[in-house]
Amino acid sequence: MVNKGFTGLDALVYGFGCGLGWFVAIVLMAGIRWKLRKARVPAALEGPGIALIVAGIMAMAFVIFTGMIKT
Repeated sequence: MVNKGFTGLDALVYGFGCGLGWFVAIVLMAGIRWKLRKARVPAALEGPGIALIVAGIMAMAFVIFTGMIKT
């Protein structure tokens, strides 16, 4: 594991930011799955299949934020 050498306040802000990011991702995922309830999804992809596809697309979208803030 990488030791970032944070002070107490840095670690608190980092932890809060990570939690906030996780919350945003989960809320977005829930919103997309809510919209997919009324969409025509092939039978083979219903349930976990479409969830994994959506998660993959969201992961690719969040990669653009990598390296945005240098610490």
